[in-house]
Amino acid sequence: MIIKSYEIKKNRLSLLKKKLFLLYGENLGLKKDIKNFITDEIKQKNNDAEILSLYESEIISNEDIFFNLIYSGSLFSQKKIITIHESTDKIINIIKEASEKYSEDIYLIFFSNVLDKKSKLRTFFEKEKELVCVPCYLDNEKDLVTIAQLELKKANILLSRESINLLIEKCNADRNNLRNEIEKIVAYSLNKEKIETNEIRALINFSGDYKSDIFVNECLCGNIVQYKKIISELYVNTINQILMLRILGNKIHRLLKIKEQVKESYNVDALLNTCKPPIFWKEKPIVKKQLAIWKLNDLKEIISDINNTEILCKKNPHISHSIFLNFFMVICKKANSFS
Repeated sequence: MIIKSYEIKKNRLSLLKKKLFLLYGENLGLKKDIKNFITDEIKQKNNDAEILSLYESEIISNEDIFFNLIYSGSLFSQKKIITIHESTDKIINIIKEASEKYSEDIYLIFFSNVLDKKSKLRTFFEKEKELVCVPCYLDNEKDLVTIAQLELKKANILLSRESINLLIEKCNADRNNLRNEIEKIVAYSLNKEKIETNEIRALINFSGDYKSDIFVNECLCGNIVQYKKIISELYVNTINQILMLRILGNKIHRLLKIKEQVKESYNVDALLNTCKPPIFWKEKPIVKKQLAIWKLNDLKEIISDINNTEILCKKNPHISHSIFLNFFMVICKKANSFS
């Protein structure tokens, strides 16, 4: 059963009668919000609900762990909420078996990246009435402005519309990134109720006038000289590697979506003008160049490599900087050779 993300709260009572949820798409922040909403609603009636987390790879390597969690009761609570990350079609048979015979006290929330219409996982959740499938597309500008205003109001911080627009541009259509930026502002503000635009500009930039999206765009365009110039300035500062990987992922997903639409339409400019969320006019020539450089299969490979690189960075924090820089340099050189 398909439920739109904005319908979640409206259908709260009927939604929580379901036990299996699939949250798929490129909007990490929205998926996190929906998961937290489901979890909070369950915990209102079952305050001691046990919350567990697994990755698909863990389940595939040892199915017994997964089924033991489902079939066995909890020593600490009546309810269990199990989140399964990085779910793909590889786990479909296990999910089908779990959907047929699992405890009524178990809630399963599956997280997936972008799934096309041919995906067995997506099709299964969409067709089964007792399962919930929620597509999590990137936020549009209106959604992000609303989120920003609500978060800033909570912290009693007043920002100009220009400052809010800077935050929206920086977050790359992901509410999670937006909230991270607002957290920086809250920490900086202390007792200040109003912060000037030039202060916001300084807070959200990594180094000088460079922004994270410029760094990623130069990489995807294969502009090695400009890329190295940015790296030389970023290197002495702390780089949020995971955030940069997420920004890269969002841009790759956007290119993939446009590439797939190009098959049906030869008017690239029209596609760029109708993209959701909108592409800023300054970035349209850059996106057009990236579309000319990258092939569909190469973009899909990068998506897989992003996930692997993030895992490597988390598992090897002492060399994560080298892993991160090497990954981006490989992409930049490949783009340069294609262009």
